[in-house]
Formats: sequence, C-alpha cells, structure tokens
Amino acid sequence: MSDNDALYAIRHPDGSVSLYIDEEYAAERGVDPVTLTRVEIPRELFTSGTVQQVREYVAVYLEAQKTGTA
Repeated sequence: MSDNDALYAIRHPDGSVSLYIDEEYAAERGVDPVTLTRVEIPRELFTSGTVQQVREYVAVYLEAQKTGTA
C-alpha cells in the first residue's frame, strides 16, 4: 500500500480513537509521536469509507494488536 493509505492513531483509555494524517500533525496537536500506531487502511475503505467506518477499522486493528491476535 502507498503511504497515502495509512493513518496514525492513538487509542484512549475510554476506547475512543484519534486519527492523524501524519506524525507531524499529531505533534502539532500535542500528541507524543511515540504513542502513535501507523495503521494501513484498505484502499477501498480509505477512498470511499466514512470516517466512522475508518475509526471502527482502526479500533479493531488496535484492539487486535493489544491482544496479540493481529
């Protein structure tokens, strides 16, 4: 996948997910880049999915990483 099909994400303790287009943007928003996870988004979802669908995809991905099932 190209770099354009990835987002940087952080999952908060309450389960919500914040998405960032790149590490620099996240840093401008006060996020420590070390806490970010780069998530490859399937091209179809990236181009035509809703923000909510992308958030749900990322949340599932991050949960799988946490539990070791990815």
